[in-house]
Amino acid sequence: MAPLTGHPPTERGGWWHEYVCPAHGVELEHLGFETGEFPAGGVPCVHGCRVDTPAVRGAWTVLAHHWWVRRIRLLSYEGGGAELLTAYARLYLELTKSGEHEQAQGWMQRGRLFHQALTDAVWGVPIAHAILNLAVSASDELRATLPMLDDMVAGARRARDAMVAQGKFSSNYTAWFNALGTTAGQAAAAVRGETWDGAGEWLTGEFGQFAHLDVATGEDGWEWEASTYYHGFVLRAYLLSLRGIDPASVPERLEAMIAALAGIATDGGILPALHDGPYLRVPLALEWLEIAALARQFTSDGLDAVAERALAEVGPEYDGLERKLIGWFAGPPRMGSRSSRAITGSYAVVRTGGIHAILDHGPHGGSHGHHDKLALYLYGATTPWQPDPGQVPYGHAQWRRHYQSVAAHPTIRIDGAEPAEATGVLTQNGTSVTAEIDGWYEGVRATRQLIPGDGCLVDIVRVTADREREIVLQFRPDVELTVEVEPDGVRTTWVGDETLYAFHRAEAEAEAEAGGVPVTRPGPGPADDPQRVRTWLDWTVVGTSATFRSVYSTRPIDFAEVIGDV
Repeated sequence: MAPLTGHPPTERGGWWHEYVCPAHGVELEHLGFETGEFPAGGVPCVHGCRVDTPAVRGAWTVLAHHWWVRRIRLLSYEGGGAELLTAYARLYLELTKSGEHEQAQGWMQRGRLFHQALTDAVWGVPIAHAILNLAVSASDELRATLPMLDDMVAGARRARDAMVAQGKFSSNYTAWFNALGTTAGQAAAAVRGETWDGAGEWLTGEFGQFAHLDVATGEDGWEWEASTYYHGFVLRAYLLSLRGIDPASVPERLEAMIAALAGIATDGGILPALHDGPYLRVPLALEWLEIAALARQFTSDGLDAVAERALAEVGPEYDGLERKLIGWFAGPPRMGSRSSRAITGSYAVVRTGGIHAILDHGPHGGSHGHHDKLALYLYGATTPWQPDPGQVPYGHAQWRRHYQSVAAHPTIRIDGAEPAEATGVLTQNGTSVTAEIDGWYEGVRATRQLIPGDGCLVDIVRVTADREREIVLQFRPDVELTVEVEPDGVRTTWVGDETLYAFHRAEAEAEAEAGGVPVTRPGPGPADDPQRVRTWLDWTVVGTSATFRSVYSTRPIDFAEVIGDV
């Protein structure tokens, strides 16, 4: 690794989600972090803006601090970085001497170095690991980091206690507070030449990681928010907490979390961006590489395809950190007794004929949930034909509302309105699955059935209402979509790295309404760039009931014959 020049930022950080272009909704460009100085003239977005506001400066400072701690962590695996760590420790104490960050927003759990205590923890865990890496060879030099480490442990305890007092122990925040208490405590003990005795508090205790694992995940392994991003966020905190722990001593639920991710990943390693979370983001791809490397050491059922995909997404930003994370656990990997689950309490995955389909039916997911019940997401091995669009940085309120909304997802919309939060019921009959939901729109009940066929997927949507309603089935591609209206239905072609062919037919209770009206219009693409325009298709039937039938295949077939049989 090349020697570091420049210096870390010398100011406290804000909230990274403010690092977003106010005009275009895209995350701003990552540059200037190595200098420690905010770019003159503002930071650019990919559409040509230059943005310089206090909120963006605070967000840039967060990302710059994280950039530096990652480089220091890399150096520590080569035996370097002790001087940088001691300098950072002195800076930390100077910046946090006034206590909690007074500029944090009211809803936040206040941090010290950053607006949020959560950001303090996510930054502090790799700092602690870097110190732990060097403690044996440079313990005297690193004694200057002890006040910082002790402050981190105390801060993690205060933050976790606050979550417990607020009845929010299951929050994803808690996993990181426990991770910080564990790793900072281990690092401090190593610098002092002592044996760490904190496992009873931070891992196995009443509010430790294992207790959190039990309450924050379901038996199917999904973190309760059912978000791919937050599932991985919590899983990463758990895995980073378990350095030096035997996998055999860890509750089985952690293995189920890894299996849940493997269950939704395509054969080409795409991890659908279900519910809140970035659609594509290089720093997130780096985190998936880290998670996959640790998961591979924890269980024989790993995430190798996910890692390969993430490596391709990282591109020139790749630094090889995950290759340093060897010998992480104090025992061999678990034997992978849990297979990747296709049917869970949140999602049903159907694979057939090169099609990877995900049916969303589970709990809303709290503040990170989207209005996407009965959404059908369609992928090839490497092609997002109809993906979950993900979410923009939360600092852009308007675009965030859009990507949470029903309009952004390939599901059912009634009367142009937002549904209430709801959970569907899934049943399985042989190889087919059916999700049913009511209570989301008053007086409306709907089912969606997926039937894998001979090289094809059949999708049947049925809606009934207590009065005449505008019933719309939405299609939301992220590839070129061709729509051809024919006398007996509609033919669509979805062209990406792989091509998907489909035929669709709609029915209503009245002959005059049969077939409905399929209308194409331009709409925003996934959340990595809301300015990317895609062809949206809305199929509308006005009445008290409607049935929409579709058949999908990766090869041309006699669609009308197949659809007529179901």
